[in-house]
Amino acid sequence: MSRRETLVSYYFSKTLPVSFDEAVQRSIEGLKHEGFGIITEIDVKETFKKKINVDFRSYRILGACNPTLAHEALQLEDKVGTMLPCNVVVQDVGGGKTEVAALDPVASMQAIENPDLKHAAEQVQAKLKKFIEAL
Repeated sequence: MSRRETLVSYYFSKTLPVSFDEAVQRSIEGLKHEGFGIITEIDVKETFKKKINVDFRSYRILGACNPTLAHEALQLEDKVGTMLPCNVVVQDVGGGKTEVAALDPVASMQAIENPDLKHAAEQVQAKLKKFIEAL
């Protein structure tokens, strides 16, 4: 079974027939459209080269945050900050294609027994799914 065929996935993804840079830009714009801002951005390729002198494919981690929903979640569960921001990965998969993947907040928060938090996670999940589908 491949990683894409797992029974319970912890992410949503879509592969686009565009360059890496275009996919990053589309992702930032799409997240903004859903009320998210990018509060962190990690260039994994650059970091690996600089820190351990390893070549790696173009791979960017965007830390997306919807302030209203993050505030709501932190009011419900003060340690949920360990799971924030919502990470979105943009990676070159070769052949002129780029994959964009977003963490499924409902799957990631299953260990927390708080029904109100589950509802908040479902709101974020809906926005992230909408973002991925619209790419």
